[in-house]
Amino acid sequence: MAVDTDFLVIGTGLAGLNATLMLAERGRVMLVAKRQVTESATAYAQGGIAAAMGSDDSLERHVQDTLAAGAGLCHEDVVRSLVADGPRAVERLVKLGVVFDRRGEEFDLAREGGHTARRVLHAQDMTGREIVRALRERVLALPNVEVGANHIAVDLITAKRSGLGRQDRCFGAYILDSAGGRVDAVRAKATLLASGGAGKAYLYTSNPDIATGDGVAMAFRAGVPIGNMEFFQFHPTCLYHPHAKSFLLSEALRGEGAILRRRNGDAFMQRAHPMGDLAPRDVVARAIDQELKRSGEDYVLLDMTHRDPAFIASRFPNIHTACLALGIDMTKTPIPVVPAAHYMCGGVVTDLSGATELPGLYAAGETTCTGMHGANRLASNSLLEAAVMSERAAGGMVRFAGEVSLDTPVPEWDPGRATDPDEMVVVSHNWDELRRTLWNYVGIVRSDKRLQRAAGRVAMLREEIREYYWNFKLTHDLVELRNLVT
Repeated sequence: MAVDTDFLVIGTGLAGLNATLMLAERGRVMLVAKRQVTESATAYAQGGIAAAMGSDDSLERHVQDTLAAGAGLCHEDVVRSLVADGPRAVERLVKLGVVFDRRGEEFDLAREGGHTARRVLHAQDMTGREIVRALRERVLALPNVEVGANHIAVDLITAKRSGLGRQDRCFGAYILDSAGGRVDAVRAKATLLASGGAGKAYLYTSNPDIATGDGVAMAFRAGVPIGNMEFFQFHPTCLYHPHAKSFLLSEALRGEGAILRRRNGDAFMQRAHPMGDLAPRDVVARAIDQELKRSGEDYVLLDMTHRDPAFIASRFPNIHTACLALGIDMTKTPIPVVPAAHYMCGGVVTDLSGATELPGLYAAGETTCTGMHGANRLASNSLLEAAVMSERAAGGMVRFAGEVSLDTPVPEWDPGRATDPDEMVVVSHNWDELRRTLWNYVGIVRSDKRLQRAAGRVAMLREEIREYYWNFKLTHDLVELRNLVT
């Protein structure tokens, strides 16, 4: 079945929702949500959004902090452009209904690792959830936005791959209805990839289950350049609990004085970096990894017990409640923590308008490689980049759509001779092996020998999954697994 729309948006985090609101002013929008609209990495973001808005801060300080965190590999012109646009993007979110914490009339700005000033706007420790709430309410009220919940993009529809001409262009994407199993050809004047990162490639991650690198994989298969994929950020402090799913413990905890300690109580970060517990994430994650390897322990401790219990409960209600549910009172007992895969610093290469090298295809958010983050993202710069670049991408899409039409017919999805899958356990086993391989050999600290071993095993998995993909009908899990091994 073929479906036509002016704009196709894949992903429902800050980037996808923000762009949808702008695009809906100029045409019809189809918004693709892998699960529900509320499920995205944005919704899990605790810390906040970084913007130089404090009286003791400056755009230049924010720029320099970002460049330092990125280990010299950021594109300085990109950093300066996005940081300069940050305060305006924040004000737009406020106008859209996002409620950030305040102290009187001023924003309550927090400080996080790698920052030399308080510049992180937050909504307690549930900032992402508040952003999604406000934007989602507005998106769902728009009559010209069609939301496809429980749908997943399979592949981009391009001119060269579909035999539609020598000059390549993106015409939309094939979209799988996960519940019904039908694949539709969605034809659009312009398409936005805002599908987030790929944390599920690792055994331990702070990401939601939907983070399977779909946008990057589809772009790569379509011949679109990607970059910096070797730079995967590991968040240093995720809850360690043998019977609970990994749970992110915000950088803001250390910004408010939390101390990393060995299990014997000794603090260790001052030896690792001049900024101590407020060092950039990659430094802290490596320091913890080194401590765990040295001691043979399973975790280190994050100690907040010296702060006032009332402050902890009011500033970090989500973390406090989640820990209590697991029998940990963080006002009295240090929290056991370990690093976990957190953020994909690389992705689909775009320019400062969000455009890729494939005409008609745009990208924003964690899916992209703009040059903002370099080798390591500064805390809370992800929501900043998503807010600014989704606006720019939407503007670029509107301009492109004004120059093209939907006259070109696109081929419908061809299932070939695929049959119903008979052994889904194969997919399950491949999932597990892939995640363990990447965690063990392509983790926080890597070596040539480990990378070579991982490359060999992933190549075999890729061939097994490719064969399964062509022989059996598509399922949600199979599409995700194929994307991760691409």
